Formats: sequence, C-alpha cells, structure tokens
Amino acid sequence: MLLRELVACSGAVAATRSRTAKIGLIADLLRQASPDERALAVLLLSGRLRQRRTGVGWRTLVDLPPPATEPALDLLTVDAAFEAMAGLSGPGSATARGTAVAALFARATADEQAWLRAVATGAVRQGALDSVVTDALARAADVPLTAVRRAAMLAGGAAPIAESAFAGADALAAIGLSVGRPVLPMLASSAPDVASAVLKVARAAGDGGQFAVDAKLDGIRIQVHRAGDEVVIATRSLDVITDRLPEVVEIVRALPAERLVLDGEAMWLADDGRPRAFQETAARTASGAVGADAQAGHVTPYFFDLLHLDGTDLLDRPAYERWSALEALVAAEHRVRRWHGTDAAAADSFAREVLAAGHEGVVVKDPEALYEAGRRGSSWVKVKPVHTLDLVVLAVEHGSGRRRGWLSNIHLGARDPDSPTGFTMLGKTFKGMTDAMLTWQTERFRELEVADDGWVVTVRPEQVVEIAFDGLQRSTRYPGGLALRFARVVGYREDKTAAEADTIETVRALA
Repeated sequence: MLLRELVACSGAVAATRSRTAKIGLIADLLRQASPDERALAVLLLSGRLRQRRTGVGWRTLVDLPPPATEPALDLLTVDAAFEAMAGLSGPGSATARGTAVAALFARATADEQAWLRAVATGAVRQGALDSVVTDALARAADVPLTAVRRAAMLAGGAAPIAESAFAGADALAAIGLSVGRPVLPMLASSAPDVASAVLKVARAAGDGGQFAVDAKLDGIRIQVHRAGDEVVIATRSLDVITDRLPEVVEIVRALPAERLVLDGEAMWLADDGRPRAFQETAARTASGAVGADAQAGHVTPYFFDLLHLDGTDLLDRPAYERWSALEALVAAEHRVRRWHGTDAAAADSFAREVLAAGHEGVVVKDPEALYEAGRRGSSWVKVKPVHTLDLVVLAVEHGSGRRRGWLSNIHLGARDPDSPTGFTMLGKTFKGMTDAMLTWQTERFRELEVADDGWVVTVRPEQVVEIAFDGLQRSTRYPGGLALRFARVVGYREDKTAAEADTIETVRALA
C-alpha cells in the first residue's frame, strides 16, 4: 500500500467530526491493506510509529529536502526506514540519522512529508483515538466489536490482533490474558467532586448502594506480571521498565504466589514517607536512579487491583472479589488506601485526608465492576482538585491535521519582573479549544504577530488566557524551572491586561 493512500485517509478522518464516518474511512483502508501491512496500518492510523523511540525530533526535521513530485513510498518502506533510524547509536549516530531522514523525506511528496513529520513527533491530530481504530478494525474484518475490544485489551492494543481479526471470531477468542504480556490498563473518567463521582458510579452500577474510594497517588501507573522468579513491570503505555525498579521486583518476588498480574502505582518517597513530586518519580523511574539523590528515598509500589492469581484470571470477576484476593495476597503497606461504604459525606472526609497526605486525589469505584482494560467508563471516576492561573500567550504554533489553517498550540507565560522579556514560559497547550475559539485566536494572534518562522508565530505578550491544570512539575526545559501538568484552556480573559496576569512567584507558591 502506498503511503499516499494512508495520508489521504488520515486527512479525510481529520476533516470530519463524525465518529461513524471516521470508522468507515479507516475500515475501508484496512480492507485494502495486505496481510503484512494491516498491523502497521492500524498503528499509523492511530498516529504512532511501530518504533517507540527513533531519535527523530523537531530539530532533525527543520530542514527537509524538496518533496518528490510523484508518490512512491509504501508503508513497509517507511517502517523499515524508521526501524533503521531507531537502531542508530553511538558516535556519529546523529549525522547518520540526519542522512537517513533526508533520504526518506526526499522520496515523499509535500503532503507525505507533512504527515511523516507529524507522526514522527507525535503531532498527528485527526481525532482517531485507539477506540476509533479498534472499532474500524472490527468493521473491516466483519467480526463482533466486543470480541475485538477484548482481544485488543488482552494483547496490548489493536495492532497485535489485526491479523487475528481478519482470521475470524474464533481466532480472536483464542487470545487470552498471558502472564508476562502487559494488557491495556483500565482507565477512569472524571468528576469535579466526590458527590458527583458517587452519583456517576451509582448510575453506571444501576443502584445507590456500596461504593469504594481509592487514594489517587501521584506516581506512575505500573502493571506487574510474575511467573516464578520472572517479573515484568510495564507502564501505562506498556513500556517495560523492569530493570529500573529493582525494589518493586524484590517486593513482588516475596509475595506468596507463583503467577500473578497486579495493577498499581509506583512512587518515589522521601525519607519522611511523603510522596515526592510526580516529575521526580518519573525521572527516578526513567533511569533507575538520579545520581546521589537515589539514596534520598526509594520507589515503593502500591497495588489496587489483581488481574490473575496462580492460574485463575480475575478480569471478569466483580471488583470486590479481586480486592478480597488482593488483600489476602499483598500486605497493607503495599496496597492503595481504600474506603468503602454508602455514606457520601464519609467518603468526602476520606478524600480530604488523602489530599492532606500529599496525594493527587481519589478514585470512586463500583465494587461490582469487571476489569474493563483499555476502557474509560463510569465504573471508575477520578476526582482531583483543579487549579487555574491567568497567563499570557507568548507565541502560538501552526495547527496540523484537522487544525491545519488555524493557529493552535499556545505558549504560556507568567509575569516575571526578573526576566528580560518580562515573562517566564511555563508550557504549551492545545487542549480545551473549540472550533470557534480556534477561529477567534487565529485572527487575534495574527493581529499580535511579531514573527512567523513557518511553525511558531511569536506574538506581542498582551493576550491573557485562563488555564486550568492538575499540578506543577520541575522542568529543565523552561527557565523558571517549572511546567504545568495537563494544562487546558478555560477561556480568554478580555477583561484583563497582561499586567494583571499571575506572576511566577504565585506559581512557585503553588508548587
């Protein structure tokens, strides 16, 4: 299959808001793919390369060769090129990677170059999430959607089951939970407060009876598989990080079981037992240690679910049965704190205790719920305090995919009298923007434009925007040493001038 066909499909998907239309477009393309292209097509249509890390970033893609006039690249050739780039390391690898990028992009047309740049940097914006592609795979293969979703959940995504889907429902049914192979984690929807979360769970459960509330730890999600002495630890994105968490391996090997699959969080704790900032946990687990600081605390696992125990799959058991088995297996010091009952006021009190202990929030759960891996439903509902700041837009990026033609991703700054520009950048966001907002801000930032390098439009720092965010993390990328976590636009503040925006000192006080 030529890359041109996939790029055209991606563009058509980005151009429509209809989920049904997106599914139909992707399904049509998957039907045209050959058996050895289907899994790759599923990944690419999800906006991802098969290679998790290629070493190719924006800097590598700034100066590209002139585009080809005729399409000639096919999917397998593109995949092979990125595979070769991913394998480069050591002295001279940067130069070799640049040469490989130039060779690949010289064979791509202008549209293909734009799409390849987007997929290489994780910037494909087409509104086709994994669930849309999974649904399209079911339609393309003419198999039950429930069978595809379950197989994708157990295999770690839609791409690994693409061929099984086309082989039929029996082939999908043969895919089960395999200890050692990470499954897609169950996810939580959101609510603004505990009372709303309880109502959401009650509606999903069909009654107003018992519910549970878990502490939501600000660590990294881990899924731990054990088969004898072999332990595999995977992140939420299914990256295997076993060698980076020897403390967790040791704890899991000591459990009284031979085969298990646990779901939980890993946190780097300070000596006083309080959690360190998420960014520190992420850095600690990214490398296994952070210099001498690795001695100042330890990574501790906290588990909240049990998916398999000594030959028995528990995915389809009610949550309370899984929790009971977890309590019998794992000591309280390595379990997430959990409250359960029927009193919403008591649940709210528990949530306040969790926040006072330095944690991120809580997750309200239905005790009857099955483990819906890879799904974000109403059986789990997270509640986290939301912070807002009034910040100033310093620059804005050209949109891509469905947002092509608009100015989209905004650069956010806080007032800083010690900065030569008067502002300190805290991050970027494109989240929370409606089409009407994108149209408005494109016109507004063209009025404030100072420079445009083809990717970033620098603007006069005059427009104030209200930004909601979940927290702050340390950052070496930004001069203030801090960055916003999960920032999204609440709205533009026409009633405020830049002189009334929040200061970097206000931000530091929150941190």
